[in-house]
Amino acid sequence: MSYDRYVAICNPLRYSSVMTNRFCINSITMCWLLDTFISFTVTITSSKLNFCGSNLIDHVFCDLVPLLELSCSNTFIVHLEVYVMGSPIIIIPTTIIVVSYTYIVISVLRIPSSTGRQKAFSTCSSHLIVVSIFYWTIFSVYVLPNSRQTRVSTKILSLLYTVFTPFINPVIYSLRNKDIKEAVQKVFHKHVM
Repeated sequence: MSYDRYVAICNPLRYSSVMTNRFCINSITMCWLLDTFISFTVTITSSKLNFCGSNLIDHVFCDLVPLLELSCSNTFIVHLEVYVMGSPIIIIPTTIIVVSYTYIVISVLRIPSSTGRQKAFSTCSSHLIVVSIFYWTIFSVYVLPNSRQTRVSTKILSLLYTVFTPFINPVIYSLRNKDIKEAVQKVFHKHVM
């Protein structure tokens, strides 16, 4: 999405030649295959662990870290595997997003009219909000785990990226639609009056 916004704002005349159906399908396929491979690998490795204690996971869903805490086997290999294979999955998209938005901001600041700048920023703001919520919660739970984080705060952060982000995503994107804005305003005014 950030690359799409980058091409649309920084190279608008080349948009249709860069963002072709083939490019989009190849990008999606590559992401799905890579994620499936990594998930499958971690699942196979985790299935080889021994679990001799309680089978109750103190979490909102069956997340990997709480699952590994229940194992009575050595989980070093699984943790190493997650770290080695998971780092590129977080670093590469984050780098693409940061670089894309850096170029977008530079291009938008060159636009002479304030109306044009506002329109360009409004195009990107919804994506940036959703991505920020998602990535900062992921970073805080998995990449930068804090020894002071309690189980409750980890559960809340996990809810943010698993439930809240997908929930708010259509809301944020649809509020940019003029018809939906008008419908929300009518409903709001009807209930207030």
